[in-house]
Amino acid sequence: MLLWLADYLSQFYSAFSVVQYLTLRGILSVLTALAICLIAGPVVIRQLNRLQMGQAIRTDGPQSHLSKAGTPTMGGALILLAIFISTLLWADLGNRYVWVVLAVAFTFGLIGWVDDYRKVVEKNPRGLPGRWKYFWQSIFGFAAAAFLFYSAQSPAETELIVPFFKNFALAMGPFYILLTYFVIVGTSNAVNLTDGLDGLAILPTVLVAGALGIIAYLTGNYQFASYLHIPYISGAGELLIFTAALCGAGLGFLWFNTYPAMVFMGDVGALALGAALGVVAVIVRQEIVLLIMGGVFVMETLSVIIQVASFKLTGKRIFRMAPLHHHYELKGWPEPRVIVRFWIITVMLVLFGLATLKLR
Repeated sequence: MLLWLADYLSQFYSAFSVVQYLTLRGILSVLTALAICLIAGPVVIRQLNRLQMGQAIRTDGPQSHLSKAGTPTMGGALILLAIFISTLLWADLGNRYVWVVLAVAFTFGLIGWVDDYRKVVEKNPRGLPGRWKYFWQSIFGFAAAAFLFYSAQSPAETELIVPFFKNFALAMGPFYILLTYFVIVGTSNAVNLTDGLDGLAILPTVLVAGALGIIAYLTGNYQFASYLHIPYISGAGELLIFTAALCGAGLGFLWFNTYPAMVFMGDVGALALGAALGVVAVIVRQEIVLLIMGGVFVMETLSVIIQVASFKLTGKRIFRMAPLHHHYELKGWPEPRVIVRFWIITVMLVLFGLATLKLR
């Protein structure tokens, strides 16, 4: 929105043309989203407390969590609000990728909001039944995948890129839709499973989003893409504005969500942010790199799958409790130790993921 305004005003005063620079708008997007969260955060938390939107705590989990009962949840709505405002202000609204990622974040956030509302307001511990949650995730995931496939303007937009190989690209054809669906829905649920401790999910989400923003900028620049032997995707660079907004909003939310948390993200935030990471990775053709950088999300998800499969097949549990972060808590690790160590692992994985752009 402001890009169009600055473009118009640059006819009368050339200094406004500086807003055309993607890097500057990325910085302004971070700061805008961060400011919105820091300013609106206390107001949102007070309102959630007034409405008694408190989190229910499982009694079969770590006993240290019982003191968190009543902490307001659904704070992810604040993150999404900051992201949407900042993106709409600073992004090129004529860019189709911007609208795709906003639509995915909104629709998956809506699914999470319904789930949270049923749990917190209607006091239904099941929330939105799993089959319906998965049904709507599938509908929106397939819709985004189909749109990206049928609106692709070059073969590079639908090819599978494998890290460490310069000239290897696998043309997937319609299988692109299936892969995109699994990446979006899988990442959405993986982030949701990770969101079990104070700040555990949000900082890894910010780190991965920041790295994807860098990749988007490089992918959307023909010279950088050619130098790094990654696919050039026209218009993908504009996703830097969205990922920058996500980073700013995430850091602003972490101000209130860090241990001991004043507010929880809830499914409204976790499902939306995970899906957004997935669709950005798909657009910039770095699904495998997302798998690397989001290793913590992968470990958390696998721990649940392994635990359920083991119990159903053998009647025994591999972990003391799943997802994985609860296993370490029940082993005696203090919550802050689990959180910070998972953060450190994410930093290393994100750096490794970025390194794959050059190691080809």
